[in-house]
Amino acid sequence: MSTLAIFGYGPGLGAGTARAFGRKGFRVAAIGRDAGAAAERVAALRADGIDAEPFTADITDPAQLTEVIGRVEEKLGPIEVAVHAAAAGIAVRVESTRAVDVASLEQPLALKVYSSIRLSRALLPGMVARGRGALLFSSGASEENLQPYLANMGVALGAQRAYVRQLAAELVGTGVYAGLLSIGALIEHSAVQEQVDAHPELIPDGMVLPRIGNAELGAEYWRMYTERDTVEVEIGF
Repeated sequence: MSTLAIFGYGPGLGAGTARAFGRKGFRVAAIGRDAGAAAERVAALRADGIDAEPFTADITDPAQLTEVIGRVEEKLGPIEVAVHAAAAGIAVRVESTRAVDVASLEQPLALKVYSSIRLSRALLPGMVARGRGALLFSSGASEENLQPYLANMGVALGAQRAYVRQLAAELVGTGVYAGLLSIGALIEHSAVQEQVDAHPELIPDGMVLPRIGNAELGAEYWRMYTERDTVEVEIGF
């Protein structure tokens, strides 16, 4: 049985992806910062007949990321598919590109760029040696789909996009796939969806965000993993 590890597991993208892969026979490592939430979410997966284990780590902390990868592989075996699903709350946004400063980029870069790089560097040697595996990353609105009210996140997501594209090009012929799923809609049941519903003032006046189900996202990640016909996929824009 192959192992799927979801780094930044939540009730939106993480849950949808876990079910899509779990129903295809993958065991799931659900990695989140909150031990209680991780245990609850794994219990829900197990109730659906999916083999899953909870793990606790803040993936923006290099030591915790390294340590949790070791724990996952010791318990569940080599990670065949890694999903970088961590996302920032919308409250961290800077509402104008002209207002972006170095401080406002620290959290977005740590979450979407630095942890993506560290995750790849930790897992790629084993994947390449085995000749198989996949690194799947999540994104949102970046320079490809401008949304200036998320200016600082857009800068970080643009850097992440460039990294994944370059990585994918260098992995051709190794048996290892890297893909980026850019999501332009609110994910149902996600923490961000709950924040927006509770505080609609976080969204610019007149903007209506589309919504998307986590099952649809999980199915898209499964398609990307199995078909490997493109590096970047956009959904919900």
